[in-house]
Amino acid sequence: MQNSLLNTHVTTIDGEVTTLEKYAGKVLLIVNVASRCGLTPQYEQLENIQKAWADQGFVVLGFPCNQFMGQELGSEEEIKTYCASTWGVTFPMFSKIDVNGDARHPLYQKLIAAAPTAVAPEKSGFYERMVSKGRTPLYPDDILWNFEKFLVGRDGQVVQRFSPDMTPEDPIVMESIKITLAK
Repeated sequence: MQNSLLNTHVTTIDGEVTTLEKYAGKVLLIVNVASRCGLTPQYEQLENIQKAWADQGFVVLGFPCNQFMGQELGSEEEIKTYCASTWGVTFPMFSKIDVNGDARHPLYQKLIAAAPTAVAPEKSGFYERMVSKGRTPLYPDDILWNFEKFLVGRDGQVVQRFSPDMTPEDPIVMESIKITLAK
């Protein structure tokens, strides 16, 4: 039986319609990204962990999203150029998608259904800051902001969801990746 998450149609940043099946057997970190966000420096950490564990079958997948205060306004080509030249991004990037609302991409429908809540740093206050700025999610399982992360195991099943303010190199994220890679 094929995994429905890996069968999901996606479009690469270069415009190729494909599925995630080529990543079967890999450990994935799927991240909604943006170029003009206070969390954008996470690109560097994403690239670092991609390089550190690529030989063990680890892949970061970036999905640009413009739903959070319009922080990803560029075209796919502009996003690709910015990420490569500013942050040295070499991991696979995809076309802009919606991660919340009626137009939520099917990939994110599946990711959220599998992991409706995110692990957050202890006492981070990020959610509370978002709410205080009028950025309350419409639904409790909505993606809160740019750079929310989903760890997917080699079997294509979601292992964990991490809040936007939990950086890729946070010890909790790193340990979860290490454990998942060992399976």
